[in-house]
Amino acid sequence: SNRDPQPDEMAECMPYLKQQIELINPRFICCLGRIAAQALLNTQTPLGKLRLKWHEFEGRKLMVTYHPAALLRFPEYKRDTWEDVQMLRREYDAYMAK
Repeated sequence: SNRDPQPDEMAECMPYLKQQIELINPRFICCLGRIAAQALLNTQTPLGKLRLKWHEFEGRKLMVTYHPAALLRFPEYKRDTWEDVQMLRREYDAYMAK
């Protein structure tokens, strides 16, 4: 029904997600959408206020952008999403240049 996950559902899945992140050990994490961002950052801050800045999740850099489904419903978010992806690319390029 395209509903937000319930808090107990998210709590049940979080250890598995953290284990996956630990195994993959990414340098950067890009959260696609409000639910992912709020879950990993443990916040209720709106997505719009989480964008365009770096956050930290268990020693990794984390950024937030819109979920792809939101881009289908609100095409005007595409420019903002492009800015977010460019921010991620700049950080990646700086890391690779070291």
